[in-house]
Amino acid sequence: MSSDEIYQLIAIIIYMVGMLVIGWYAYRRISNLNDYMLGGRSLGPAVTALSAGASDMSGWLLMGLPGAIYVSGLDQAWIAIGLTIGAYLNWLFVAPRLRTYTQVSNDSITIPSFLDNRLKDNSKILRIASGIIILLFFTFYVSSGMVAGGVFFESSFGLSYHSGLLVVSAVVIAYTLFGGFLAVSYTDFIQGLIMFLALILVPVIAVFVTGGVGETVDSIKAVDPGLLSLFAGATTAGVISSIAWGLGYFGQPHIIVRFMAIKSVRETKQARRIGIGWMILSLMGAILVALIGVAYFQQNPSATLVDPEAIFIAIGQVVFHPFIAGIMLAAVLAAIMSTISSQLIVTSSALIEDIYKAVVKSDASEGRYVLLGRLAILVAAAAALYFAWSKNETILDLVGFAWAGFGASFGPIILLSLYWRKITGLGALAGMVVGAVTVVIWGSSETLSGILYEIVPGFVLSLIVTVVISLITYKPNPEIEAEFDESIRLLKEEQ
Repeated sequence: MSSDEIYQLIAIIIYMVGMLVIGWYAYRRISNLNDYMLGGRSLGPAVTALSAGASDMSGWLLMGLPGAIYVSGLDQAWIAIGLTIGAYLNWLFVAPRLRTYTQVSNDSITIPSFLDNRLKDNSKILRIASGIIILLFFTFYVSSGMVAGGVFFESSFGLSYHSGLLVVSAVVIAYTLFGGFLAVSYTDFIQGLIMFLALILVPVIAVFVTGGVGETVDSIKAVDPGLLSLFAGATTAGVISSIAWGLGYFGQPHIIVRFMAIKSVRETKQARRIGIGWMILSLMGAILVALIGVAYFQQNPSATLVDPEAIFIAIGQVVFHPFIAGIMLAAVLAAIMSTISSQLIVTSSALIEDIYKAVVKSDASEGRYVLLGRLAILVAAAAALYFAWSKNETILDLVGFAWAGFGASFGPIILLSLYWRKITGLGALAGMVVGAVTVVIWGSSETLSGILYEIVPGFVLSLIVTVVISLITYKPNPEIEAEFDESIRLLKEEQ
């Protein structure tokens, strides 16, 4: 191992130890299942915003997106535009109402338990079905993060893909296993800061390496002028598909669970400003890194880039001292690990809070439920590791499929639950299943998915089916009406 790699490895080790220390700190604050799964609804606006952003962006922000821009140009930035719009609307319309409604509706601590309590589904079928859908799509989502971890160590230190996979998995499983939701949120906050600083600093410094703005632009044009166009190579269906990524936000359990955990509705406004500001600047940084990377490799033809999704890593190693480059590498690892941990804790809650508790009528102690939650994390991680072992998909493909699955399954249901009194349990169940099945069928067809991103038909069909079935099966329920009114009253009182 070279001296440069030793410096970088030291930085990575310091980062990983820091994450484990935070996990230990959070472990000492856990006393019951609510603490383990939702942090006791104690998050401040900054932690909420950055933890939501870090868990959202994942390895896609520093690997998937820059890789796509590097290969195809700015026409891939439509995804970033769609995501920014979707995230803003999610903070504006979902965050405040979900915070109050989950508290009013039997203090729900997961999305499936909220839907169950909100719609008074005594059969528990809706809750179990929601939990199963979470398990299905999070297996692919967690796998995408693990794939990114393997690629990271392979690109950075020359380790085998499988060695990198195991290192990342071991550390993230450890702090999530012991520290639960609080550890995930605190580590996500730190990871969000690291990601933000890296995405600002790398393009700002790298543009001087490529000769300044003018020379950088000229070098990009020398490769392909179309790389700088939002429309070159873009089709109408392609733009719609990319912007439609924004629809996914309304149904991502690992993101909207942060809205349930914030201290108060009043703080969602400040969290929205922090979160959207972080997101816009981070996405711009990722795009600029990719474009500057095109210029750098055009100016240095002897340099080689084995994997386009490692462009951020490559440029960071070029422009910084090895130790600082190691910190930049830690930003990539932060993006990967923040999302894996968030998804593991939601998967654990789905297994225990939404499936086990619904199926097994148990009066187990809170301590036993926390233990079961930790075992569930191990099971979920093992399943994801199995699928990640054979790297046969790009990170963006894996993320895209899971993102569409959640967006189409839960997005329409969450929105209707918060804003429409007449949604019913049967309507929500039918819409959820239709959304999930549509995404699986559409996404499995290269022809259909090549025409339009599967979230579009999945979301639309789920919405239509939910509304139609709800109108057919609706019966007034005084308890539901009272909770709906109470949630609105609290919302107005706390804003």
